Amino acid sequence: MSTVPRIAARRHAASPRRWVSEELFDFWGTRLHPLWTLRRPLARLASRTAESADAVTLVLKPNRHFRGLLPGQHVTLGVEVDGRRLSRSYSPTVLADGRLAITVKAIAGGAVSQHLAHAAVTGEVFELGQAFGEMTLPAASAERLLLLAAGSGITPMRALLRQLDGAGMQGKVDLVYWARRREELCFAEELAAMAERHPSFDLHIALTRDPAAPASRVDAFAFDALGDLSTACTLVCGPGGFVDAAQARLQGQVASLQSEAFTPPVLPEVETGTVQVELRRSGRTLSLPRGTSLLQALEAEGLRPASGCRMGICNTCVCGKVSGVTRHTLTGEHAAEPATQVKLCVNSASTDLILEL
Repeated sequence: MSTVPRIAARRHAASPRRWVSEELFDFWGTRLHPLWTLRRPLARLASRTAESADAVTLVLKPNRHFRGLLPGQHVTLGVEVDGRRLSRSYSPTVLADGRLAITVKAIAGGAVSQHLAHAAVTGEVFELGQAFGEMTLPAASAERLLLLAAGSGITPMRALLRQLDGAGMQGKVDLVYWARRREELCFAEELAAMAERHPSFDLHIALTRDPAAPASRVDAFAFDALGDLSTACTLVCGPGGFVDAAQARLQGQVASLQSEAFTPPVLPEVETGTVQVELRRSGRTLSLPRGTSLLQALEAEGLRPASGCRMGICNTCVCGKVSGVTRHTLTGEHAAEPATQVKLCVNSASTDLILEL
């Protein structure tokens, strides 16, 4: 045996994975240092600052197990609130020192957003999922970029614009940013400074409920004023209704359109009543409402299935469906195939189901 294999073998034998369980290592490791784990990514809250009237920016320091992300991608943050482990997805901006800036809008009744906006203290440690999502810049340089953001949808757009800023903002870029009122705008000064630095970047603010400005919704926005959009690579992020309206408005007018919605759209003719859902692994049978996502319905029963983005992207909540018919809450399509996988966050029960939970 050569020297190199011998050294590798000794290192493998000395690895903590060989003589201690991951749970035990993490238990004692995090007591020596809050971010010391064997493999599990964690992040520690370094600072929290107000970003707008209803949003805060948290700066997080991840441990070495976080593999990084591309601008525009999401991560899942696991937060403990009142003794319960809850998770939500956010689109971070990577800072120069490797820390992550996550902007959170405080939502009335939102357990996680309220905790992060008001209660989380410096030093608090969160579970941190690896990055996911396709809201990234095209691999090839686009002749024209059109970015549309509403509400919290500005966070991935900010990350993309920082990437473009660092590369010199090659090509024409337009950002149209919708908010209800001016005081709810996030990163307004940073975005304005970018527009000042780069003549090829234009920032357009559209306010929907500001008494000092005419209402400007996406379905009535004057896109013609932006010039020829036929070559524009278009990225859209915001609430489900906003994304639907943007797609309908720009259909056939742009070269490509990619979107992410962080709230599901409201579908007509929502199914009503209840069905029986058998959870095969736990041996329980529950009466759950039709028309409500399986994830929300199970959580209302006190269960805590694994979940992440809650919008059908990250696959954290995927589980086996043995039998029954589900309805996709975003498209309205039904799926009746047995022995398949189902995303709990974007599917509701149409008939009695058997799930591998």
